[in-house]
Amino acid sequence: MPELQVGDLAPDFNADSTEGLLSLEKLNNKIIVLYFYPSDMTPGCTIQAQEFTSLYDEFKKLDVIIIGVSKNNLSSHHKFCEKENISYPLLVDTENEICNLYGVIKEKSMFGKTYLGINRTTFLIDKNKKIFKIWKNVKPHDHAKKVLEQVKMISLIKK
Repeated sequence: MPELQVGDLAPDFNADSTEGLLSLEKLNNKIIVLYFYPSDMTPGCTIQAQEFTSLYDEFKKLDVIIIGVSKNNLSSHHKFCEKENISYPLLVDTENEICNLYGVIKEKSMFGKTYLGINRTTFLIDKNKKIFKIWKNVKPHDHAKKVLEQVKMISLIKK
């Protein structure tokens, strides 16, 4: 499958989340921040979730939906949301279906061993379901702030 590019139609998904069944198709006329992260309750993923949570009200004022995606199960996601007061949905993708649609599974290496895992990536999807911006190899610190700046730019452009 070719790598997604800015301007491409965002692939639809239908998956369970901490807020029930979610699909891209049902999120009409919304700007969507879809971010992929390796695992619940790990240091980098916690920073990323905390920063999106701290800016959640600002995103909400701009009518933006934030959705996090990882391979963790629903129980893990609920614990993560409860522990970190995450107020946006986390999608369950235990079978890598959404990760594969968005091309975020990459070969990684740790302690000399290679494995396939989620490459921390964020997609900013406009109201027409087109990909407006892609951040790859995201560093968690201050990432949510950068995304919010881009959302504000979309809001200005689309007025």
